[in-house]
Amino acid sequence: MATKAQNFDDRQSMKNKQFEVFHYRDKKGENISIHHHDFYEIYFLLGGNVDFLIEGKTHHLEPGDLLLISPQELHQAQIRTDTMYERIVLWIDRGYLAALGGTQADLAACFDHDAPTHTNLLRPDKIRRAALQDLLEKLTAEFYGGKPGGELYAQSLLMQFMVEVNRLLHKATSHQTIEEEPDLVSQVLAYIGTHFQETINLEQLASEFFVSKYYLSHEFSNRVGISIYRYVIFRRLMLAKELMESGNAPGSVYQTCGFGDYANFYRAFKSEYGISPKAYFASVTRVPSA
Repeated sequence: MATKAQNFDDRQSMKNKQFEVFHYRDKKGENISIHHHDFYEIYFLLGGNVDFLIEGKTHHLEPGDLLLISPQELHQAQIRTDTMYERIVLWIDRGYLAALGGTQADLAACFDHDAPTHTNLLRPDKIRRAALQDLLEKLTAEFYGGKPGGELYAQSLLMQFMVEVNRLLHKATSHQTIEEEPDLVSQVLAYIGTHFQETINLEQLASEFFVSKYYLSHEFSNRVGISIYRYVIFRRLMLAKELMESGNAPGSVYQTCGFGDYANFYRAFKSEYGISPKAYFASVTRVPSA
């Protein structure tokens, strides 16, 4: 069944506390800078020439490809031409997905990095692709349809879809997961991912990869959409949020994340998230802020 596409919405936060689904179709999609979420994302490409960057790996997508993006994974769709770009995007709250499966099924298993079959990219065969697309289109129609019982029906369709995705991942063979040869920017992203808590700068990276800092800066910014410095800060802030959500106080977090002093950490955190580290810590631990 064909569903009506929506106008593109560039927000990257959920309004619905359970899940949201979007069906976008446009001539030239808008490139969103690299980002992350606190919720699960599933991206289903229906058409277009798109590369997708996830945690330093570039995936060259084909129509029918399915991407599984975990909370806190940095990612970005990179649209290559102005051909028709169509996709369905599903956002799911972590707690809601856990409750949806209950004690009978772990519907979030497909996002588990420690699982032997884990991958960000699945390439279903034609039959499975058609079944997944049908479920997503029905889910979208019920989510926006306003019909009696639509919310409950949408929830049941979401449950079916997540069961199918987990089954697909369980059955996936090596040819269904696509590994790309890392280029310079991908290698730099991977290096930053394991060293961002240390002192790291453009000059050091250029020396590490035997290129000029001007070339590296240009290639990185052109590909990722932000500077190397901004990306490093972004990674540190992501870790800071995770640590505070686990009960670590801001006064110790900034050192662990690689910030030179608390003042720099405070400014960066407040600028990115619009809230001070102490206020954020209080909100996630339910401890009254001073």
